[in-house]
Amino acid sequence: MTPTRYLLARAAQAFGYVRKSQRMGDAAREMHLLREAEAYLGISIWENCKDIENLSVEYWNLRKLKKDHDQLLEKIQAAESELDAAHQERAQTLQITPESNQELLDQRAEKLKQLETLAAKRDQIVAQGRDVRRVYVGLKTKLEVLNQESSGPDEHQNEIQAVKLRLDELKNHFSDLKNQRIKIGHEIEQGDTELDALDQQLKNIRQERLLKASDSFQIIGESNKQLSTLRSDAGAIETQMCLLQAEIGRYVSRYAQSDSECAKVSSSYRSMTDVMRALRRSIALNLRLSGGE
Repeated sequence: MTPTRYLLARAAQAFGYVRKSQRMGDAAREMHLLREAEAYLGISIWENCKDIENLSVEYWNLRKLKKDHDQLLEKIQAAESELDAAHQERAQTLQITPESNQELLDQRAEKLKQLETLAAKRDQIVAQGRDVRRVYVGLKTKLEVLNQESSGPDEHQNEIQAVKLRLDELKNHFSDLKNQRIKIGHEIEQGDTELDALDQQLKNIRQERLLKASDSFQIIGESNKQLSTLRSDAGAIETQMCLLQAEIGRYVSRYAQSDSECAKVSSSYRSMTDVMRALRRSIALNLRLSGGE
């Protein structure tokens, strides 16, 4: 709103052409722009306002707040580093298999392979024993039949003697197979015991890994809680700093023409302060037209 447009609007109001809501809206939008400009100017120049006596409260409070804010940022950075380290440690603990663990896994796989071989060998011996027993039963039945059919002491004697000899051989073979089966059974029991021991070691390692991971989870939880508090504190300080910076920007822009110190610190932003002065004048004129003043 320029003075010329203000005079035209006043003339229009004299003829009943009133646009109160539009003037109020224009004033609100311009006020929003002005506040943004004041905040931006304050952020840009506050560190140069040490010698402006009327801004000493805002300046030194900002110096104190900035120091506190920088310390909080260092703590936030340290907490974030600790959090990242905890996440990495947790991932390594849960995903990476230690060499000792891999060695145990290899031993377990080898032991399972050995047990499978022993079990297959035992099954073969059992099958052989079943065949030997079947032949033995058949020959024993044959011997009984030959004895029953023999009418004299010399009849079938050679055949009977051969069958008896074969029965003795089968009996010894069966006994040998039985001993082999018992031996392999003991080896399988021993292998099962060793396999259980390996499984227990692996279980202990997994529990240790989970325990280490739970420690990392605890650190992560504590770090997140600490970060939340630190960021909240930093946000509160940033809010205070923004208010003080806006106050500095407001003061300097108001007195950039009449105060030499204000003119000095805002010399690089002269075009901005000119626009801000024009906005203040426009806001005042719009408020007059709306009846606000």
